[in-house]
Amino acid sequence: MKRYLDHNASSPMLASAIEAWQQAARLPGNPSSMHWAGRQARRVLDDARDALAAYFGVESSGVIFTSGGTEANNLCLAGVLAERQGALLVSAIEHPSVLNTAKALCQAQQRALTLLPVDANGCIDPVAVCAQIDSDTAMVSIMLANNESGVIQSVATVGEHCQALGVPFHVDVVQGLGKLDCSLDALCAHFVSCSAHKIGGAKGTGALIQRRGASLAAWMHGGGQERKRRSGTENIAGIASFAAALSACDFSSCAAVRDDFEQRLLAAMPDVVVYGQDVARLANTSLFSVPGMDGETLLMQLDLAGFAVASGSACSSGKREPSHVLRAMGVPTALARASLRVSFGAEHTIEDGEALVQALLRVRTLLQSMAG
Repeated sequence: MKRYLDHNASSPMLASAIEAWQQAARLPGNPSSMHWAGRQARRVLDDARDALAAYFGVESSGVIFTSGGTEANNLCLAGVLAERQGALLVSAIEHPSVLNTAKALCQAQQRALTLLPVDANGCIDPVAVCAQIDSDTAMVSIMLANNESGVIQSVATVGEHCQALGVPFHVDVVQGLGKLDCSLDALCAHFVSCSAHKIGGAKGTGALIQRRGASLAAWMHGGGQERKRRSGTENIAGIASFAAALSACDFSSCAAVRDDFEQRLLAAMPDVVVYGQDVARLANTSLFSVPGMDGETLLMQLDLAGFAVASGSACSSGKREPSHVLRAMGVPTALARASLRVSFGAEHTIEDGEALVQALLRVRTLLQSMAG
């Protein structure tokens, strides 16, 4: 039996999202065309835009469709920094699409970049962060929930301070979408970025949500789509699936499954280290290390046993370096290399977590015996 336990990398498409995708994919028209076929496609696009706008609490004009969360993050950082001077502040545990973009932009523009530290649980100190922000700061970007640990950040406190100073505040809500309140008012954000395939929509679809009055330079030039902020013909089928998934995704049952899994895991292997247990986390996410093991080897052995889990961030797969998130948390290199991430979905039961614990026990025993 195969078990997919990697929802933070990509969540399987929901039935309603597949149906919406198929219906939209049959439409022949370009939404920028003025004939009947174009108007059909435009209607699907407008309906989806209205749905996302209502969800995030913005006007429909504040929804900018992109190819995914990575592009949305790039669009936001590049678009804001093109119009503002000063330093850029981002947390040290951001997704690579924020961290690497921030480093590249600041190097090219010769501006200061501040990486905000986190504590042993992976949390920023919002008071300390606010102390580093002044009216001359160009921009602040802090994710709502970490893609590896699931740890939730106190972004609203930082957002309130940024709003008071007139500093643009961006929140990557890719992992929090469908699990937490991601409205711009709740986060006190000027921008949020999101992705469809994390909640059961189609891959290759995302959005940057912009508060009214927030300034953003154009990212891609061309035909002027998305109110000239991101040119290019919109992915109508993917966008339709995004709106459908947003109204249907449900991760509420995951907390009981994740908690039971961690209890069984620690009972079976008391030396396992579970990260972020003492703070608020996404209900579906468990990041842990199995001392003395190599995370990549554990992952491959579990794969052979039919389990799909992750070792660090899926977007950084293929790299042998330990997780930058765990490094920022002060986790020793050997322990960081021994880490695995499990992320549950609505289809999972306590039995799935129990089966994974038993598989981990068998794999660890096998690897220990092979090592002598």
